[in-house]
Amino acid sequence: MRPEAAFGLEHAAWPALLVNAGAAVLGSNAAAKTLFGTTLAGKAPQLDAIWPDENGCAAADFFMIWESSPAVNTDLKFRTADGSVKGYSTIITPAADSSGPAFLLQLFTAEDIPLAPKKIQVNPPPNRSGATNGAGASGDLALKQKLDCVLQLARTVSLDFNNALTGVLAHTSLLLGKVEPAHPWRRSLLEVEKSAARAAEIAGELAQFSRREKEAKRAPEGNLNAVVLRCVEFFQNAQGTRIVWKLAPERALFVSRFDEAKVQQALTKVLENAVEAFATGAGGTISVQTRNVELTEATQDRNVRLAAGTYVCVEISDTGTGIEADAMPRIFEPFFTTKRPPHRGLGLALVYGIITNHGGGVAISSQAGTGTSARVYLPAEKLLVDQSVGMPQELRGTGTILVVDDENLVLTMADTILTDFGYNVLTVNSGQKALNLLNQPGAKVDLVITDLVMPGMGGRELTERIRQTNPGLKVLPTSGYVMPEDKKAGLDYLQKPFTCTTLLRKVKTVLTRGGDMVD
Repeated sequence: MRPEAAFGLEHAAWPALLVNAGAAVLGSNAAAKTLFGTTLAGKAPQLDAIWPDENGCAAADFFMIWESSPAVNTDLKFRTADGSVKGYSTIITPAADSSGPAFLLQLFTAEDIPLAPKKIQVNPPPNRSGATNGAGASGDLALKQKLDCVLQLARTVSLDFNNALTGVLAHTSLLLGKVEPAHPWRRSLLEVEKSAARAAEIAGELAQFSRREKEAKRAPEGNLNAVVLRCVEFFQNAQGTRIVWKLAPERALFVSRFDEAKVQQALTKVLENAVEAFATGAGGTISVQTRNVELTEATQDRNVRLAAGTYVCVEISDTGTGIEADAMPRIFEPFFTTKRPPHRGLGLALVYGIITNHGGGVAISSQAGTGTSARVYLPAEKLLVDQSVGMPQELRGTGTILVVDDENLVLTMADTILTDFGYNVLTVNSGQKALNLLNQPGAKVDLVITDLVMPGMGGRELTERIRQTNPGLKVLPTSGYVMPEDKKAGLDYLQKPFTCTTLLRKVKTVLTRGGDMVD
């Protein structure tokens, strides 16, 4: 046991273990050594060695939910020295180690439980009246345990779902980059991508629900031109030649921060309205333009008032039937529609909600018989969108990339895409295997892409070990749930699920600029 891992129960009659958030065993007392034998021997023992599948999840996933919680008592199973799996009433108490959060585990059999209160102090969360014992405290503790189980399940499901969606989105976007615009499969691939993006949004909401700390997440920088062109491409392929499309993207577009899935949903709805503005079978023209807008003072654009500042604007205009004047004041009302069923009147209400939640606005102008123009404004920063790695040929690169992830689907996907774009790719499914590979004589790796949450050695510990042995090696963390603790590291952080283009852009950026390590 390391000196700093001493926890005061080394000579207790019941087994006790000290583990960190990554489920590495920092220390064990004599009773635990007797119970588990040589299973936990060695320099870096892992709780996974005695953690059976009956517990329902990996040990590292289990302990992620207990951080900053009060002491709790729960039933867990462990694999003993003779290979049998036995259940124990396990008291988990937050502790501290020099390397970060840790947890003290004290294991009691049914015979030992009556003795436990005499030997340890358990602090359940207070009830509403402030009591810390009695029926109220017991009920609160039971409720907390149930809620923690739900959070743990939600987190595990979201992680697995994000890993699967990462493969779907990345492979789909890779195929979209290869097929011609007129290819008969292209529309179906776009539908797959759109459905996967929606599923990713749901998985993200599930992950957000399961977080203990509900931080307001700053939206990432986005290229509005790319989102607009992707939406237009879908309708172009679907409508054939009956509609003439005129596109005028701003070549020096400002940077805006937005949730790409939600903004794409809003723009798709506006474009859908523009297409439906034409009588059945009739044709016309739809113009789509993006531009920068700088306002020195508050400005009124039809129904929306914009504060002074910098914006990016998408204007979508059609030569369709237009909107009657008496309907214009109600166009953003939920359940108001001038269309026939099955339209429910939620389209523009949804657009309004998404865009205003981003701090922007939606302005609509129309005349019956001449057409409609919709202008979507999003707040922007006076920085130009990086177009340097926007085209497929510019996403190609060279160098050796080591991808570390416990999910084989993700490893296969990363290998396929990165190899296809010129990189030499190595893949391993654990942090320890990554270290073994990096420590081989003559090993040359330019970038390590590592999942943050893995059984055994997680991405944080792997990064710290890399820092110690090879501080110049660039690391790109990725996860569907855990953000880097160092907020600056978000600059070089890959959120799962991601598309082929997102992966290639991020790799290109990190290799060019250098990656922020994870704290």
